[in-house]
Amino acid sequence: MSTPTTLQPTGSPLGVTAAAGFRAAGATAGLKASGTPDVALVVNDGPLKHAAAVFTSNRVAAAPVHWSRQAVSDGRADAVFLNSGGANACTGAEGFQNTHTTAEATAAALGISAGDVLVCSTGLIGEQLPMDKIHAGITTLSAALAEGAGNDGGAAAATAIMTTDTIPKQAGYPGAGYTIGGMAKGAGMLAPGLATMLVVITTDAELDPAELDSALRAATQVSFDRADSDGCMSTNDTVILMASGASGVRPDVGEFTDGLAAMCTDLARQLIADAEGAAHEISIRAFNAASVQDAEEVARAVARSNLFKTAIFGQDPNWGRVLSAVGTTGAAFEPDQLDVAINQVQVCRAGCIGDDRSLVDLSGRQVLVEIDLHAGDVEATIWTNDLTHDYVHENSAYSS
Repeated sequence: MSTPTTLQPTGSPLGVTAAAGFRAAGATAGLKASGTPDVALVVNDGPLKHAAAVFTSNRVAAAPVHWSRQAVSDGRADAVFLNSGGANACTGAEGFQNTHTTAEATAAALGISAGDVLVCSTGLIGEQLPMDKIHAGITTLSAALAEGAGNDGGAAAATAIMTTDTIPKQAGYPGAGYTIGGMAKGAGMLAPGLATMLVVITTDAELDPAELDSALRAATQVSFDRADSDGCMSTNDTVILMASGASGVRPDVGEFTDGLAAMCTDLARQLIADAEGAAHEISIRAFNAASVQDAEEVARAVARSNLFKTAIFGQDPNWGRVLSAVGTTGAAFEPDQLDVAINQVQVCRAGCIGDDRSLVDLSGRQVLVEIDLHAGDVEATIWTNDLTHDYVHENSAYSS
């Protein structure tokens, strides 16, 4: 059993300013008690201002999600304002008005329309944002852009959107004459719902909004939708893709989608690597499945098994917990034909005892679980992490 080769982004500039036509900045507005950067701005200078986005499917969606979903519906976005230190979720009419005010203030500072400003927030649910600090942050960000710091501001923006993240997350992909760049935040509440966490992606390729939307949805399905840290879906999840057209290159949409998926996969894996308290990064590959849906369902069932995740934390290759999770799914398979390998040791063969489980080495951070369903010829991989004491501590003290 071996992991299939996948397209990987290499040798490219990183972040939201990697693509031509974009500026970014990050600053400290005082939203976080830590005094660390907490507001960011990404601006598309064109000539195109095309955009697409996907959002959480959580029915309890944050005010910025409602605003941005409507704002991007015309396929245009000139800028994205982001803040950490407050989710602006479950904040009622006042919270939505605060999002509207944020977009208006950003638009006034940049000389654009408020309807072309997308807004993203992350942090604690159920608290109003201090708008005086948001306004001050916008002033600081726009001044940084005006002073010419924006072309090098991608890293600062990626740092400013962190909450429980321990490191900023950036990626890039070099296309044929064009570039894709991006940043992401997320270390907990990572479970799919069209998107996971906050992500801003930029490209200087010439693509229309419908093409961007198609490419983004295809890319998120095989990247962010397959990052499943803890089974908990956020109220704020947003993935935004903006195109400036500054390269003058119009790529094949399929080729662009492949590159976008590769870069999104890079970011998704970075999120799992930084998952709260994680000691192991786990890839769960279900293959020889009857359908992609079956493969995803099987791999996700294992990824969401607390028994399995705690076993990996304890360096116990308990393959029985893998089989018991697989058995809860509606996927096509015969129980007496299932094979399971953990870090290349086939611990289960034909639904029964395989090689000696003591041969499995779980001392390293990377874990690969492979499940052969013997029911077809397609596969899917879900990325997750183990369940540790540190995860419990982090999330039991999150709002204190």
